[in-house]
Amino acid sequence: MNLARERKAIDAALDDYRAQIDEIPDEWFTETPAEGAWSFAEVYSHIMQATLGSSIAMERCVYNNCEPTSKGRTFLGRLVLFTGRFPPVRVKVPPSVHAKYPVLKVSKEEAKNLIIKCRKRLEATMHLIKEAPPNARFKHPRMGMLNAAQWLKFIRIHLQHHLKQLERTRKKLQAR
Repeated sequence: MNLARERKAIDAALDDYRAQIDEIPDEWFTETPAEGAWSFAEVYSHIMQATLGSSIAMERCVYNNCEPTSKGRTFLGRLVLFTGRFPPVRVKVPPSVHAKYPVLKVSKEEAKNLIIKCRKRLEATMHLIKEAPPNARFKHPRMGMLNAAQWLKFIRIHLQHHLKQLERTRKKLQAR
């Protein structure tokens, strides 16, 4: 895995999230586009909280602060990391993740601050990933046990996935 390429893609995705905040009309940011769909604010809340949580898991792997395990990735984990994308099916946030990181309607300012926080956390750990023990793994709720480099790749995949959700939300609001 090319860590520099993953980091560059993460930075590009975070740049895209940041740029879109300014493009989204204020009155649309917290508006729910359709029943069961997330507002822009909720997407930002979810993706940035998930990125922060994933960066903490990645950091635990970097410092080998994980329970010893011989377990690896699930089938879904292997598939997602191999293809570099999620399967084309909609999946709800696992209850364990929702309880730890509830999806909130954040303000634009809170979303901007979350992006900054994500960048800082990634910057603090990025240079250590190369030296992380590959057998130091931390559990992802659906993808199984991931090491530091796999967590980094997951962050990139997850960020890019939700950029598509922002576009779907925009189209739903424009179609009204």
